[in-house]
Amino acid sequence: MEPENESVPEDAGNQLMLRVERPVYDERFLRAKVLHRKEDNTTFCQRLADRFRCSSVRVKAAALSFLPILTWLPSYPVKQYLFSDVVSGLSTGVVQLPQGLAYALLAAVPPVYGLYSSFYPVLLYTFFGTSRHVSIGTFAVISLMIGGVAVREAPEKLFVLPINGSNSSLVLNEEALNARRVQVAVVLTTMVGIIQFVFGLLRFGFVEIYLTVPLVRGFTTAAALHVVISQLKYLLGVKTQRFSGPLSAIYSVKAVFSKVALTNVPSLLLGLVSTVFLYGIKVLNERFKKKLPVPIPGEIIVVIVSTGVSYGLLLSEKYNVDIVGEIPTGLRAPAVPDFSLVPNLIPDAFAVAIVGFSMTISLAKTFALKHGYSVDGNQELIALGLCNFTSSFFHCFAITSSMSRSLVQESTGGKTQIAGLLSSLIVLLVVLAIGFVFQPLPQTALAAIITVNLVGMFKQFRDIPSLWRTSKIELAIWLVSFKASVLLGLDYGLLASIAFAIITVIYRTQSPKSSILGHITNSGLYYDVDEYEEASEYEGIKIFHSNSSIYFANSDLYVKELKEKTGVNPEELQAARKAKRKQKEKENKQQNSPLKICGKYKDETENVTHEVVPSSHEEQGLRNDWTTASFIDSVGAKAIKQVVKEYASVDVRVVIAGCNRCVLAELDALQFFTEEISTEMVFPTVHDAVLHCQHFSSRPPAASDEV
Repeated sequence: MEPENESVPEDAGNQLMLRVERPVYDERFLRAKVLHRKEDNTTFCQRLADRFRCSSVRVKAAALSFLPILTWLPSYPVKQYLFSDVVSGLSTGVVQLPQGLAYALLAAVPPVYGLYSSFYPVLLYTFFGTSRHVSIGTFAVISLMIGGVAVREAPEKLFVLPINGSNSSLVLNEEALNARRVQVAVVLTTMVGIIQFVFGLLRFGFVEIYLTVPLVRGFTTAAALHVVISQLKYLLGVKTQRFSGPLSAIYSVKAVFSKVALTNVPSLLLGLVSTVFLYGIKVLNERFKKKLPVPIPGEIIVVIVSTGVSYGLLLSEKYNVDIVGEIPTGLRAPAVPDFSLVPNLIPDAFAVAIVGFSMTISLAKTFALKHGYSVDGNQELIALGLCNFTSSFFHCFAITSSMSRSLVQESTGGKTQIAGLLSSLIVLLVVLAIGFVFQPLPQTALAAIITVNLVGMFKQFRDIPSLWRTSKIELAIWLVSFKASVLLGLDYGLLASIAFAIITVIYRTQSPKSSILGHITNSGLYYDVDEYEEASEYEGIKIFHSNSSIYFANSDLYVKELKEKTGVNPEELQAARKAKRKQKEKENKQQNSPLKICGKYKDETENVTHEVVPSSHEEQGLRNDWTTASFIDSVGAKAIKQVVKEYASVDVRVVIAGCNRCVLAELDALQFFTEEISTEMVFPTVHDAVLHCQHFSSRPPAASDEV
């Protein structure tokens, strides 16, 4: 097939040329002469047996997939990697220790449980994870979500006891309160682990694509705001109730500011000094990261100095500064979680599982792309599931990867998860030997550590002007995710954000961009006539293109756009024919005289004129370009059938071009093709369809063409 009057451009030079000479194809010819399906003679039983056949190759592949450490540890280049991993592991461990203590406060459990959660999961991820650089452990967003659930299920009011049997004097039973909240956090973690592990086995690693980047960034920005609000009371040294659920952020701010007059000045000063110091260290680390062999460990410096100041000045005893308190030495024996709490935690478990996986896979993919390796989303789900499920029996709360620690682990030269393993051993050393040293650590110092670590997340507000310029819909997703998560809480906010993101997808498919295509001279290319000067329409042919699939949600809109864009409306043509017959009977004019009618576009100020020509002379043509359609359902197929019949009744021939094989298979399954609508009306390309219609229109009139 060659385009008509095609000539070689003068400036073609050494440009590659394409010249194809073949018959014009339609779908019936392709199926009969060109395409033949491969025969599959294997039976269902044979396929099933092959699926479950065991061999040494499959066993090895399964082992390597389930334990990724086996793919790199046997060939670990000790001389090249070990020193870098040791330096990285020590640097990450120094950061992991204070963050474990700090994020336990967010999770509403005693600080030692943050240390447990910084050891067991990190150790397990070394064996099951596929990323070489992410740092697994406690994370502010997940910890805050867990803390919200713990506070909801174990509020303080249930643990207030009267003194000496008198209701006039009440005291909070902190030991019972903490024990109950730990139970809630542990059971929630068990459920999160089960969900992630099952999702991984079912190959649901693709679910993270539904958490679009604007949604995640808006959500994490809102979570950062929740975290900062939750730390205000520790920075000011006041005691307030901890809120959860819708409007919890507003209630928390109101509660803190209602007690500003009771601010503990030593706590405030220590917190402000720690915040300024940590922020300054953070700026220095970023500015001189290429010159510094390892980042300055600002967090551990703050922990050591503030602990020493607190111990030396007796801040807790003399000035009522809240401190970490007792940190038991050694690991606790494993225990079975209290599964009676499960029914109330199911929605929360799904939310934590999805957010935790989303944070890990996004960071893992970023580092994998930078360093030239791949990560497996399904195996990451399995790894996180095993880390959370197994660790929950050792009194840990849910974990994910931390952005700040992962950057430390990667920037200090970490090559593999040996670095993560070493960081967990540092935490283990503290738990087993020197945990008691940190008992005088002021909580305001931990609040400063948490707040400064969230500075990077607040930089995500810069997304707003960028999205305003590039995509208003993505901007709407970001803003809705942020506002919903701030006002409704992180759990309901996440659900609302996902629902809104899905609505935007529906909106986009229901509001596709459609156009009329025209031919580019001396080529087989067709582009929008309203957009390109070179695109021109063929006389008697309208090529309608829509960049969407056709299904129940947009089939009516598709048909409406088709009629409006082409300006060829069967109802108007029928009315014109009736008017023509009446006019002929009344005025007895020549039967073949043309009648002109107007069909309006969406813009009511413009109209186009079409000529209704009797079918004995020529039929008008209408081409549907389906190159972008990825699927069609029964409602869409019925709508197209109806369109074909309506246009056929007014002698307008409809054909379909550029339909992919998957959509054709769906049309076959829907029994779309009949004697009236055959495969002869389907063409592999727009140019095939145009050449066919030009040939069809140039034929001498036949008896079958008569109305």
